[in-house]
Amino acid sequence: MPTILGVYLFNVREISSHACISQLYFFAVLMFTESAVLLSMAFDRFIAISDPLRYASILTLPRVAKMGLVCVLRALALILPLPLFVRQFQYCQSKVLTHSYCRNEDMLKLSCSDIRASSMYGLINKTLAMGLDLLLIFVSYVMILKTVLSIASQEESLRALNTCVSHLCAVLLFYTPEFSLSVITRFVKNTSPFLHMLLSYISLLVPPLMNPIVYSVKSKPLRARIIKVFSK
Repeated sequence: MPTILGVYLFNVREISSHACISQLYFFAVLMFTESAVLLSMAFDRFIAISDPLRYASILTLPRVAKMGLVCVLRALALILPLPLFVRQFQYCQSKVLTHSYCRNEDMLKLSCSDIRASSMYGLINKTLAMGLDLLLIFVSYVMILKTVLSIASQEESLRALNTCVSHLCAVLLFYTPEFSLSVITRFVKNTSPFLHMLLSYISLLVPPLMNPIVYSVKSKPLRARIIKVFSK
């Protein structure tokens, strides 16, 4: 965000290497943390639907705090080698970023060093971490669906599934642009720079902007007030 604001408000056209590496690290840490949080929320939904009577005793405050700490520590550990790789590279290509912020894939394209180790580590890292998170989210929803289908009343089944709609929307908003951008950056050649910029902005801005709307739109009082504002 500081880079974007600097470009648009102050016409800043340069970013230092230290600032770029710091930006790359913290953005990646936040991205991996969000992926882990979405997985934790899927586990929360599974417990709430499959065993609601023991929900409070299973997901106690200390356990939730430990889950949050694990999410952050895992992200810090997985991303730590990436800026170390990037820092050691020599850059002899045109030093123009195709995204609005520093991404590992973008930095690799500017390097004239051997980037195979860093590229493979980044790809395997994202596949094993975010890919595994997405797989476990899918498994949790399969188990949720199995539990819901065992409920006799159709009305209760729909009510139970309705509690998962916001989380499913958040998962789609987060994973779809991020995986699309990673695939296009790494494997698709001769693509338009505009496509890279568009996907990078969507990946960076849409999830945090839309998540509050996704989670608040189900609130009847808030929905009524929004309708009232726009109907004036």
